[in-house]
This record gives sequence, C-alpha cells and structure tokens, in this order.
Amino acid sequence: MPEGQVARTPEAAAGAARALGPVVAVKAQVRIGGRGKAGGVKVVSTPEEAQEAAETILALTIKGYPVEEVLVEAGVDIASESYFSILLDRTTKSHLMIASDKGGMDIEAVAKETPEAITRISVDPLLGLRAFQVNRLLAGLGIPPASRRQGADIVRKLYRLYTEAEATLVEVNPLIVTRSGDVIALDSKVSLDDSSLFRHPEFGAYAPGAQEDSQESKAAELGLSTFVKLDGNIGIVGNGAGLVMSTLDLVDQVGGKAANFLDVGGGADAKVLSTALQLILADGRAKSVLVNIFGGITRCDLVAEGVVDALAAVEVRVPIVVRLAGTNAEAGLRILNEARHPMLFPVGTMLQGAEKAVEATR
Repeated sequence: MPEGQVARTPEAAAGAARALGPVVAVKAQVRIGGRGKAGGVKVVSTPEEAQEAAETILALTIKGYPVEEVLVEAGVDIASESYFSILLDRTTKSHLMIASDKGGMDIEAVAKETPEAITRISVDPLLGLRAFQVNRLLAGLGIPPASRRQGADIVRKLYRLYTEAEATLVEVNPLIVTRSGDVIALDSKVSLDDSSLFRHPEFGAYAPGAQEDSQESKAAELGLSTFVKLDGNIGIVGNGAGLVMSTLDLVDQVGGKAANFLDVGGGADAKVLSTALQLILADGRAKSVLVNIFGGITRCDLVAEGVVDALAAVEVRVPIVVRLAGTNAEAGLRILNEARHPMLFPVGTMLQGAEKAVEATR
C-alpha cells in the first residue's frame, strides 16, 4: 500500500503533503463508492494545493455522506492498472474472485463493453484458495512475470483479509504495477457483514451508526431496519423483501428510479406505515411515493389508515400512489377514496401504480 496520513483539517492535509510529497493524492474518506466522480479525489503537487484540495473535499457531501476526513497518500509512478475483488456469491455458495486488466474503471462498464477482459474464479470455502487459481488471477490482472511473486502475495493476503474479517466484499481498484515493478493496492473498498460484528470487537469503529447516512440512521432509530437509500426520486414502501424488489424492478421497467428500498414487514400496522411515509418524505428527494402492499398477515384497511394518518401528520406535496391487494383490500381502498386527499391516488395493480408514480415525477 502507498504511505499515507489521515487529516481532518486542511492545515493537517498540508502538513501531510509536506511529509509525503511532492506529489500526493487527497482522498475523501466516506463509506461509498464513486468518490472520484463526485470530486472527492484530487492529485496535487504542493502542500498549498493539498490544503486547498482538502478544504474543497471536506465541504462535500457524497451521496448523503458528509466528508469529515481525508487520506493524503504519497504519489506513485504508475505503469499499469488492474481491478481485483473478492465477493460473496450466494448463487454458487462460494467466494467469487474477479480480476481484470482494465483497472481504474467501473467494473460494470467493463463487463458490458469488454466482458472478455474479466476473469472470474469461484473459490470453494472448504478448500480455500489454490495455487493454480492464484496463477489464473495474475494472468487476468495482466501483471508482468517479474512482478508475479509480489502479486501472488497480495492476492493471498486479500483472500485472508476477506475470510478472517468475514467480509462480503474486498475490492482493490486500481491494483497497480509501478515502473520499478512493485505491485501496490492503490485504493480499496471493504464491506463487512453486520451480522458477524459481534465476533469482531476490533471493528468497533465501523459498527452500524458510525458515519452512517442520516436517513438510514433515522430509519434504524425508528425500527425500520430494512431501509436502504438509493439514488432515484420515487419513494418505495412495501411489505416483504420480494415484493419490494419486484416493485423496484417494475418502476425501473416503466422508466423511473427508486429513491429507497423499504420493507415494512409482514405485520405492518397504521403506525409503521405512517412512520415510513414520514421518513421517506423528510429529506425532500422523493417526487412521488409508491406504497405497494399485499395483505396476507397485514390487513389492508389498517395500512390505509396508516397512509391517511401520515397525510394528516406531514405536509405532503408529492403524490402518494397506493396499491392494495389481499386481506380487507376493498375496505382499505374505500378508506383511501373517502379521505379525498388531493395527493392520494389509489390504484388497482402494481403496473398501474408504477406508471402513476413515474408519471407524477414528470
């Protein structure tokens, strides 16, 4: 890894640049990808430029995450860049290792445009990483023969990190080879499994709630643990993870983009629905909300009461589209229609709901 120092002020960043320079990279430290595109990574050549870059970056909020510190790293002489990651593949019940000699790019774009540039290897968790698999990965990374011993050492260490930390993702992008032949993990991202943190007190600083998105943190406080913030502008509320996923897919299919994933559970009552709507509307990003409820355990009339309660508790300026099906659905629709709220739109099917929610954002 390159030598680096963490700084919480522009002045500290300038001091780090003096110690590490002349050329340094100033990187935002937030728990999200895409920092470079958001202006959170800058390469500079003087301490004064490092201070100016840190001042700009520390004022940013990247995808909902305020930047509170930067990492100042020594510059390196890059000869080639590659991409390497290990992730949990639930489909094959194995660890999936991905390598590409197209480093520094979005791996999704590489997969779409040049799929032949990606090497995928499934590692059986009972057998572990084998020597022949390491050799295949090094070939996929495009690491020259003179640097492969060091490259193999890094790959094995990353696999050890992934397994011992019980991570769900370890990604290095780019993994570089310098002009002198050194292999360096220039930038990385690690996702830990929240369910295993009780076995890892050493990760206390990374526990849920530390530098968490404010809306997701608020959701956890309210007991809405299955809230995930997304990049779109259509709020989504459903009961059951499968139904919510289907709703997200349908919204995407008709030309929209979801602002969140929120599963309120099988027994959602009026209070939960009211809380969910208030949460989604609080930050002003949602231009419409689609509530999609299947009444199995849940009673649709109670859901309808929750929606009406939320409309009374919050100043609603965006359309709320509601689709109810199942137990007491007719009674629920009657409650919604009788509310006669100008921003409330009951619909009969999921497709109608998705189309109405997307239309409302336009």
